[in-house]
Amino acid sequence: MAAKIFVHGSGHKASSWNGVIAQMTDKEDIFCPELSSLLEGKEADYADLYSAFAKYCSKIQGPVHLCGISLGGILALNYALDFPKKVKTLVLIGTPYKIPKIAFGIQRVIFRLLLKSVFEEMAFNKRDTFVLGNSMKNLDFSDAVSKITCPALILCGEKDSANRKAADFLGRNMKNAELKIIEHTGHVVNEESPKILAKILSEYYVTAEKGDSSFENYPQ
Repeated sequence: MAAKIFVHGSGHKASSWNGVIAQMTDKEDIFCPELSSLLEGKEADYADLYSAFAKYCSKIQGPVHLCGISLGGILALNYALDFPKKVKTLVLIGTPYKIPKIAFGIQRVIFRLLLKSVFEEMAFNKRDTFVLGNSMKNLDFSDAVSKITCPALILCGEKDSANRKAADFLGRNMKNAELKIIEHTGHVVNEESPKILAKILSEYYVTAEKGDSSFENYPQ
């Protein structure tokens, strides 16, 4: 089976995937990069972060299964557009295809009120979180997502109202995409429903490795 790369969001670390991986039927060749470490001390500008992520993916031999949540999903989406032959399947969880400016602005206000210590549990420190946010505010893949042709699975928590429209859009506009809403779950699917997510991913990757891109019998 091709290597699987699980990419965390900005509010969490690589360890946020531990619960999912523990429940996977195939735990071999799963990689969970720590995004802050990929920067190797550089400022958390999106261009630098994406470049470091692309470099990380290129070091893994053969095609890869990319799975990302939130920021991790944006990076995975970006990479799939730039390196289509490298990506065997793409799983996007709670992933916006463009930065929602109103929600983004509200989030920045909230972040300014948080103590620096709060960011110790997040992907980046307080300063880098703002640097990253400022560098991402104009990202928009609206016109590009239709170019992705690899099998894709779009996941969104039922309670993740901020990303539900984006999930619907990706499901409609990506050629080989399937959309699945995970009940009783919010944005952080990998921590809120790790067992359910592990089951979905395990079954998805088995089907993908068999070369069945139609997913006609994929469990709903």
